Order: sequence, then structure tokens, then C-alpha cells
Amino acid sequence: MPIALTKSLIFSLGLLPAALLAWQFYRDELGANPIEAITHGSGEWTLRWLLVTLAMTPLKRWSGWSWPVRVRRMLGLFAFFYACLHLMTYLWLDQFFDWPEIWLDILDRPFITVGMLAFVLLLPLALTSNRYSIKKLGRNWKRLHRLAYVIPLLGVLHFVWLVKADLREPAIYALVLAALLAVRLPASRRKEKAKVSRQTAG
Repeated sequence: MPIALTKSLIFSLGLLPAALLAWQFYRDELGANPIEAITHGSGEWTLRWLLVTLAMTPLKRWSGWSWPVRVRRMLGLFAFFYACLHLMTYLWLDQFFDWPEIWLDILDRPFITVGMLAFVLLLPLALTSNRYSIKKLGRNWKRLHRLAYVIPLLGVLHFVWLVKADLREPAIYALVLAALLAVRLPASRRKEKAKVSRQTAG
């Protein structure tokens, strides 16, 4: 499949959950607490897109296809889009931009503290997801984008502390994340050995 068509398909699929939430809100189909439904829905889609983004490198390695890494940036930006939707729902529809109350929430409720931290870390990744930043930052770009491994961890923790009692759903995300991080270990070790070998040879 041509990469342009692949990206078009992913773009359409990426907007679908937001469109569905908007349609359900318009049709009054989000239950007794639609704001909570939008908040939770956008938060879960943020985490899903983060995990899908992480899955692209192992998919390329196992399949030999090149398209997974070529769409990885788009997938990461969709994670940021849903993170913005998640945050704006909380700031606007839940808190009505009551900044003193929001600040107290961040300080007093650990799941909000972790969620805000995850968004703050995600922001520079989104802002530098362009060719200019890659060229300008050089090796520092890769160092910065290693936060892509930390942010999903914070997202899972945010989810765990939110639900408190029924941990089945966040546990699924945690297991998927653990698997995606675990498959990277052999490749990381090979790169480290190759680096040591080059330094020794030099």
C-alpha cells in the first residue's frame, strides 16, 4: 500500500474516536455524566495511541516493513491531540477554568498530578515532531524523545490511581506497555554492545 494512502487511512481512523464522542454528545448518548464520559474516553484514547506509537518499531523489526516508522510521528501527534482533548475537557467543562481550584487539584490529587506531568512531558515531543527540530537538535532530539517511554508509564499510573478499585482495565494497558518495553531490551543491548565495540576498536 502506498505510504500516502496508509497515512490517509490512519488520519481518518485517528479522528474517528473524537468524531464518535462528539456525535454521542450531540445525541445525548453519553449517559448521566457526559463530561465524565468524554474525559475518560479521551484519556483512554490518549493511552491507546501512545501504545500504538510504541508498537511501530517492533512491528518494523519483525515484519521488515518500512511504513510503521514512517507513520510513527503521526500516531504520536494523535496521542497528543487526544491528550489535549482530555486536558481541555477537564479544564473547561469540569473546572470552568477555575485556576485556583485546578492548582489545588494538581497538588492534592495524585492522579491529576501524574496526568499533568505526563502532558507537560508530551508537549515538547509534539512541538519537536518535525524535520526542522530533528535537524536542529541533532543527537539531543533522540535523547528528548526517549520520554516516549516514560509518558505511557505515567499514563498507566494516572489510570490506576483514577479507578482505585477496579484495576482490570488499567492492568491490560500496563501489560501491553510492559510487553512493548520488554521487546526493546534485546535491541538496546545489541546497540550498547556495538557502541562498546566501536569505542574499543577506536
